[in-house]
Amino acid sequence: MAARSKANRILAAVLIPLALLTLAGMAALWPSGSKEGVSLANPYATAPGVTFDTGTIQNVVTGNCMQDTGQQGTNQQGTNQQGSGQQDTGQQQTGQQQPAQQAPQQAPGQGSDCTFAFTEPDKGGSPVKVVINPDVAASHGVKPGDQIRYLNLSNAQGATGSQGSPAYIFVDFVRTMPIVLLAVLYAVVVIAVARWRGLRALIGLVGAYFVLANFLLPGLVEGKPPLLLALVGSTVIMIGVLYFAHGFSARTSTALLGTIFGLAITALLAAWATNAANLAGVGSHDAATLVNTSSNISISGVILCGLIISGLGVLNDVTITQSSAVWELYELAPASSARKLFTSAMRIGRDHIASTVYTIAFAYAGAALPILIIVMLYDRPLMDTLTSAELSEEVIRTLVGSIGLVLAIPVTTLIAVLVVKATGISAAGPNALGAGTSGPSAAGKAGGVADDGGHSHADDVADTGALAAAALEERSRRTAVEPGALPTEEAGTRRGRRADRG
Repeated sequence: MAARSKANRILAAVLIPLALLTLAGMAALWPSGSKEGVSLANPYATAPGVTFDTGTIQNVVTGNCMQDTGQQGTNQQGTNQQGSGQQDTGQQQTGQQQPAQQAPQQAPGQGSDCTFAFTEPDKGGSPVKVVINPDVAASHGVKPGDQIRYLNLSNAQGATGSQGSPAYIFVDFVRTMPIVLLAVLYAVVVIAVARWRGLRALIGLVGAYFVLANFLLPGLVEGKPPLLLALVGSTVIMIGVLYFAHGFSARTSTALLGTIFGLAITALLAAWATNAANLAGVGSHDAATLVNTSSNISISGVILCGLIISGLGVLNDVTITQSSAVWELYELAPASSARKLFTSAMRIGRDHIASTVYTIAFAYAGAALPILIIVMLYDRPLMDTLTSAELSEEVIRTLVGSIGLVLAIPVTTLIAVLVVKATGISAAGPNALGAGTSGPSAAGKAGGVADDGGHSHADDVADTGALAAAALEERSRRTAVEPGALPTEEAGTRRGRRADRG
């Protein structure tokens, strides 16, 4: 108990000042919320009389763009009633009132074909004829039953329909229901498998997005130091997420220390790489938009924050896994030495490193797939492709994040081994391995060597699976030789486990 209290005091002595320093930095960097000097046109702002409406597609047709927009402009009633068979009326009125447009409609080869969707408005009324964007029609298309959002220009001042333009223009699909269903399914699966810990993780995720939306993003807009913003924001997120999801324990504190170490390495590498590789967002439409939005926004700073934030989830994954692996291995073989425990845990860590590197690379490749296809079609040399403005940011993001998480694994494992040996069951106790015996046999057990006819001990094996098997074998032998030792030790192990998990 004295050793456990000492280890917990050491962890608290390191983490509490770090948490207070982080909160002080957050208070000093907290954005004012002012958007002075920001000039960004809202793409969803509309002119008087123009609205964004939603509806369900009833029918999809293809027709001449010039002909159909002409009908729509000269006879709005005819447009609204296309689905009810009154198209001829619109054509007759077009011919009588605007003969100048008759020639383009009848001339062969004039105009191109457009896709139109007869859509029933959600607010009620007759179906309207919505023109579908050519890129949407070519890549994805629309079909009856799709819910869409469209721009309604029919009531605009000086309606453009009289100039041959459509009155209803496709804007986007309505995706509310699929996203809600996926979110509900995700929450159900997480809670069903992880139970209360999964629920706490979901709530922690909401808190993390709160920090991003209210601290990190506004701070970047106001021109706060990007490196400090990313470090402070990431540390706050990790402290909140880890302790809220996994509870206050030595195991969680160990994972947090490893995470902060990996985060610091990632931040330093990201700061150097952003400057050395001259990452400035060249060729990105979003970056160009931000440059023209405010003079306070630094595109390099935004990229730097992105390099740090993008690796948070994977970094948290490997550190908490390594910390848990050390604890579980120790509970299987509490008599194993610190060196053997570290070696066994690092075998798990190496497997995790290999799979996690693939995870990062493929995740970024999937997100950048359209860019990869475009770059491939350029048919440039491989090195020129990887160092181009289009791909260099993703390549550096992958390398920086991978280096940070790889270095975090041995550090987390070492901290976890030191803590678990200090807070766990002492091997020198009265019921520990080798206690209650004397002579050469006890000396052999204390030294961790094989005895009793070549039986294996925890410190004699060099494989994680063999370590667990050796631990079980030792317990079985002690049950036969010392019937009173095993229950006492198991009770102590359970007490240590409960104390660790809070």
